Amino acid sequence: MADSPSQNSALKQFLLHESVSDFPEKAESIGTLKGDLSNITAPPFVLADKSTTEFPRYWISHPDLFVAPASETNDAKRSLAVLKWFLASLRGQQYAGRKPSEGVKKPLNAFLGELFVAEIGPEGEETRLVSEQVSHHPPVTACYLWNQKHGVRAEGYTRQEITFSGSVNIQQIGHAILTVEKYEEDYLIPLPNVKVKGILGGGPYPELNGSYKIVSSSGYVAEVDFSGKGVLGFGGERNHVKAKIYDKDGQVVYTVEGSWTEKLIFRDASGKTIETYDCATASVSEARTAALSDQDPWESRVAWRGVIEAIHKGDMQGVANAKSTLENAQREMRKLSETSEEAWETLFFRREKEHAVASRLMDVAGMGLEVEKTKGVWRFDGERAKGLKKPWRGGLEPANKH
Repeated sequence: MADSPSQNSALKQFLLHESVSDFPEKAESIGTLKGDLSNITAPPFVLADKSTTEFPRYWISHPDLFVAPASETNDAKRSLAVLKWFLASLRGQQYAGRKPSEGVKKPLNAFLGELFVAEIGPEGEETRLVSEQVSHHPPVTACYLWNQKHGVRAEGYTRQEITFSGSVNIQQIGHAILTVEKYEEDYLIPLPNVKVKGILGGGPYPELNGSYKIVSSSGYVAEVDFSGKGVLGFGGERNHVKAKIYDKDGQVVYTVEGSWTEKLIFRDASGKTIETYDCATASVSEARTAALSDQDPWESRVAWRGVIEAIHKGDMQGVANAKSTLENAQREMRKLSETSEEAWETLFFRREKEHAVASRLMDVAGMGLEVEKTKGVWRFDGERAKGLKKPWRGGLEPANKH
């Protein structure tokens, strides 16, 4: 359903004039806001029907591309396969599965301990996913994705910070590491910053911006440059991307150019086109989750069920009421010593101080771990995960009841 003119007007009011009562600094308007994404209380009609914990599933919405590097015997072609997977995943991530013509919606702010568990792909070859909100102040989401049959896995975490300057600017802090087990090969996967443009005109859309590197332990490096429309819409191309893959000697072996929402053209070192990939028409695999009746109370779709159902009905008052009930319950839980953020124990992830593989690849990319900004380095705890049984937190539920 398209947003109405009255909703667009209300959105502008929210962006430019309304107070943000949930924000610690009591900002007069979002136009002066600087801080974490979770601090923004958005009008119900701009909300997506899913939480930030569900977003990692778009990394594997093309499961064939996620596992493709495991089938490549050539290390240069593996680097190309990783780059293709990365670029093909961006459309789903930024639009949360919506069509670009439908614009973007603000995801629900995940609460501490929230989980999303799913699998994607044919049975017997499925890729699995678990993501968990491991911190609330600041908000940090950790995820682990793995395909056992093909021996491909990825883990990472992100914190998002937001500012507003006519556009919503989202900076991602964190990293992801993709591992191809057969070749004992690791890749540093960037988390691009996002600028949501077109808000004041009533047609918000995401642009990625900046330059990033996908660094492989094999020595290959992909340099990825994002750009978009120029100031006031003049010049440039929406969702444009250019990339080059360099070998160990610094020679270009592959290039890619196009739009991460439309077509991408892949060329070899001679400039010959080797593939054209259409992001707009590529088939997308849906995530499979357990039936709601079989999910844990801490799983995202159960915890936010009232909000999600109200969004689907177009019942904006129902959205506000259900959202307020859960968020108020969470605030009360954090006031109790045994359920405070300081005392909180994560389920599937453990906090560490360093990550040797990530640090080594980040050195090549000119980056570094920002441990103080993400409350540590978050790693998947496979041993603990094996011993977990539902209900994962006993009788404790997100709505602050047993």
